[in-house]
Amino acid sequence: MATYIMMCTLTPDGIETVKNNPQRILEVNREVEQLGVTVKAQWATLGEFDFISIVEAPDERTVARVSLELGSRGTGRYETLAAIPIDEFITSL
Repeated sequence: MATYIMMCTLTPDGIETVKNNPQRILEVNREVEQLGVTVKAQWATLGEFDFISIVEAPDERTVARVSLELGSRGTGRYETLAAIPIDEFITSL
């Protein structure tokens, strides 16, 4: 499984949704897992991004599908980064 860092900025609709139903965050995590991506860790953050999640997926296509699905809802904007374990990165050099 490959590791990815997903960063989310909520839209005004997303802020309202989370404010009215904070448990929606966990519901979305379960939906993401049904699409083949495992949420390994997640933080609410201050600054440019509202949430940062560490996820695992079998490949880039799977995580891209999840990002597109979430983005199409209009409640958040997503940026996803592939994460390479540092030992693997050093070995590849």
